[in-house]
Amino acid sequence: MPFLGLGYRRPARVDRDSIKRNSLDSDLSEPDSFKSNISAASNGIPGALSFDKIMSGGTCPPMTVRDFMNYLIYIERSAENLQFYLWYEDFVKRFQSASTSDLALAPKWTKGLHEDALAMIVKDAHGAMHREPKGAAEMFKGTDFAKKPGNKSPKPGIPCADPFATPPRTPNDTTSDFGAPVGAPVGGDSYREIAGEAFDAVGIKRPFTVQPFREEIDRVVATYIADNAPRQLNLSDREQRITLAGLAYTTHPSALRTAVKVVETSLRGQAHPNFVRWSICNGNPARVFFARFLGVFLIVGATLAAILLALSDVARAYRAVCAVGWVLGIATLIAAWKGMCVVLHGMHHRHIRPWELFTDCDSESGNKEKTRGSFESFGSSNSYEDEPWVVKYEKRNLVRKIFDREVWIQEPALRQIQDTIFIQAMLFALITSGILTAIFVLVPSGSMY
Repeated sequence: MPFLGLGYRRPARVDRDSIKRNSLDSDLSEPDSFKSNISAASNGIPGALSFDKIMSGGTCPPMTVRDFMNYLIYIERSAENLQFYLWYEDFVKRFQSASTSDLALAPKWTKGLHEDALAMIVKDAHGAMHREPKGAAEMFKGTDFAKKPGNKSPKPGIPCADPFATPPRTPNDTTSDFGAPVGAPVGGDSYREIAGEAFDAVGIKRPFTVQPFREEIDRVVATYIADNAPRQLNLSDREQRITLAGLAYTTHPSALRTAVKVVETSLRGQAHPNFVRWSICNGNPARVFFARFLGVFLIVGATLAAILLALSDVARAYRAVCAVGWVLGIATLIAAWKGMCVVLHGMHHRHIRPWELFTDCDSESGNKEKTRGSFESFGSSNSYEDEPWVVKYEKRNLVRKIFDREVWIQEPALRQIQDTIFIQAMLFALITSGILTAIFVLVPSGSMY
């Protein structure tokens, strides 16, 4: 593993607004080139902790995909991005390996179709797309689905004779036909109904249900794309409309390219650097605050001692003893300012996260169930406020939080980053304390007592 260097700087905090959103204006490239267009690493992140390395399972705790998911659930609160990304990666593999004869009904969403749909969205201020994307007529020509002369696309809320079109629901109804609230679908028909409403809401004709993987795509729309979906992605209005336009035309993975690009840009450009930055911190907030307080206390104490010795008639050599306090205090303060506790670092330990603390038999079973649920592609929202550990951790007193249980850091690249930060802190502390010591030793004695 290459040496990071004394000039190393940990990843900077990336805000959501700083991520450039260019998914609609860029070309729809092939999957390989699409991934290569997004930077896989940021400043301060070694190659061993790159996004692709983590996603491929090439890292150890606490830098695994599971740790990344927990971070997105409990800290970043954007786990839907990773859940959608993992589903899409699996969906692409399954679609490409499928050998069913009806794959011809799911053509690729090309750059031309993308641009035509985008032009229609821009032209229509209300996003009402009442005609099929270019190429739809040719695809169904000669079939029972071909558009007959005089036929018009059904408008939202008006039943049609198309046996494959899902009948619409009452516009302002908040429950599905099965009594489940919107955003919490319970079955295939419920997902299909919610997805149909999403298409209706933007004025897009509901798609045919005979296309391969259509039921799964409906579940994706109901879970990630539709308004008020339980795991709704952070898509702009145009990004949502262009995604729905593609999914109304085909179930090919290329129809989701706009949404995937937004999600992957967020994961690679924001969530991943922030995850690495957060993982560098080996102590919980209470421990880090205590370390900062201890660092300030040592610095102030050593300075007061040096002043008292300078004002006395004690030999100047004794003032050099204060350097010990300055070195320890400055090193502790700098490390704590970067989220590290030097005591924990000396053992290469980290505090166990609050959601990992309560591991008795019952809660361990619950934690495993919650972990499995967070990796499921379809499910409820990612809220955790009702989990038992939240109340238990809030009742935990400050002293217990400071001295919470510890665990060894297994990932060598993360230990190397922490070693580098510690060395930087020690060097700065030695230089600064050396200057302070020289100043106080050279000051003439006050001989006041």
